[in-house]
Amino acid sequence: MNRIEFIRNEEKKYHDFCYTHYSLFEEGSWLAKPVKTVMDLMEIFDGKHHIQVLDLGCGVGRNSIPIAEKLKDRHGKVVCVDFLESALEKLNVYSSNYGVHHIIHPEKADIGDYCIPKEQYDFVVAVSSLEHVESEEVFEQVLHRIASGTKLNGVTCLIINSEVQEIDRVSGEPLDALMEINLPTDYLIAKLHHVFQNWEVISELIKPLEYEITRNKKSILLKTNAITFVARKGNET
Repeated sequence: MNRIEFIRNEEKKYHDFCYTHYSLFEEGSWLAKPVKTVMDLMEIFDGKHHIQVLDLGCGVGRNSIPIAEKLKDRHGKVVCVDFLESALEKLNVYSSNYGVHHIIHPEKADIGDYCIPKEQYDFVVAVSSLEHVESEEVFEQVLHRIASGTKLNGVTCLIINSEVQEIDRVSGEPLDALMEINLPTDYLIAKLHHVFQNWEVISELIKPLEYEITRNKKSILLKTNAITFVARKGNET
């Protein structure tokens, strides 16, 4: 098993555990509520119909389902991409429970390989998912696909972890951060500005975060600089 396979296996175990032990929008985990920035951006589309949304790394629908609820009477569509079967199974259940099954369109795929049709989407969302592609080269390819796949005047919202550290809570020992792409913050921001040059940057925020996760029954402190980058596509791309 190479490093990428090992990381993905560990991430699968971690997410499977979360999806089994915590229900969507249940207090006590990061599944408790959607990302505020993502939901606030939906106001841009108020009054508009046939809105096409792409959620890359959708999980069980933490953001997709609230987005779909806002679009269910406006003939909207939310394409939800994830490579975890367990996530998509839960997404199907939750989308039925919340009455948005007809709007949610799950697709099982590695987002590093996923083909995004040109100028297809009004809103593209990727929350803590792009750093899980297999290489920096693939990461940049995905950014270009997102840029190409966004409609004119469409919006892209990316939340990406950078400079990730993992520390054993008991011993204080630094651990190998199980993140496929772990780039310096300034370097990553420069890359975003390069790919999305000539776009209108709506929001750019760097937020240092730390929180506790459980990995293989061990308590791990995860530290990261979380980058939020929101931009609107202009006439020149």
